[in-house]
Amino acid sequence: MKKLLSFTTLTLFAALAFPAATLHAQVYPSPDWPKADPAKHGFDVKKLEAARNHIKKTMHTTGLIVVVGGESIFEHGNLTRVSYLASCRKSVLAMLYGKWVENGAIDLSRTLGELGIDDIGGLLPIEKQATIGHLITARSGVYHDASNPGDDAENRPARGSKKPGSYFLYNNWDFNAAGAVFEQLTKQNIYKAFREQIALPVEMQDFDLKNQKKGGNLKKSRFPAYHFYLSTRDMARIGYLMLRDGKWKDKQVISPEWKAKIISVVTPKAAMYPSPGSEARAKNNIFEYGCMWWLFKVDDPAYAGAYTARGAVGQFITVLPALDMVVAHKTDPADGKSVAWGQYYTLLKMLTAAKIK
Repeated sequence: MKKLLSFTTLTLFAALAFPAATLHAQVYPSPDWPKADPAKHGFDVKKLEAARNHIKKTMHTTGLIVVVGGESIFEHGNLTRVSYLASCRKSVLAMLYGKWVENGAIDLSRTLGELGIDDIGGLLPIEKQATIGHLITARSGVYHDASNPGDDAENRPARGSKKPGSYFLYNNWDFNAAGAVFEQLTKQNIYKAFREQIALPVEMQDFDLKNQKKGGNLKKSRFPAYHFYLSTRDMARIGYLMLRDGKWKDKQVISPEWKAKIISVVTPKAAMYPSPGSEARAKNNIFEYGCMWWLFKVDDPAYAGAYTARGAVGQFITVLPALDMVVAHKTDPADGKSVAWGQYYTLLKMLTAAKIK
């Protein structure tokens, strides 16, 4: 996997791309996110308020926080409300994997067959050749039904038609199996591991182990989905931990090497939707894919090195290193309303355009 630019290099890039910006010392919330006048970080207040009006008129956002330099410069809605995180869970699992890969408990080259991984009706011999590394990059070639919807199942190739590692498909079976493998090899419950590895070290304010629960139809697949339930302000801590190369205050929570690995390109943009009939999707795609993180591929200096976690109905944790920015966006599916990716991306562009060049 290619190396990503270090935070220091990206900071220098940001200074060149946005010469009006003033670089500030890194700060962390204790316990609340400190607030700052947007102008301190070189943002146009009027443009940010235009973004707020856009939210009010066109979106069903329940919580939004924009953090720059460790300080909140823009907030909307209820930041403490805890609700379903959807597929952002996958990016969180990628973060959890690091400790266990680096200490040898998880060997990414081990195959499903070696691990004894099987599913209802059985996996094919070729499918059992898929490795853990293939699971966490959505390249397993296993097209068994997942226990939950919300992936690209309608575009699955025929089972057994793709060699493991050769083809990208955003596939919940991979992600759910990756969760099961994590628990099998670490002997840790995902939610308890998250609490110990991330929630406590970054001093989350609203995380409660009792809120966390798995779901899915276990008659379709024996591997449940491991959805998280978090608040918007705690989602921002996840993004800020990534922005700061896995460091929180004086503690290295995730190694910088693992952080760089999971946001390095595994599936380039051109290989995201290569199948016949997917030309429109390929044309509109602005992403590459790493290890359960979506990586921006757009011609805009504000998005240099940027990446995001994405979840159904409007859950997003977006990191923009060139602007020293984290954006956490939330909806609550219990409201029966949603925010589509296109709506969020329009808002995101309004936020980044508020940076004074």
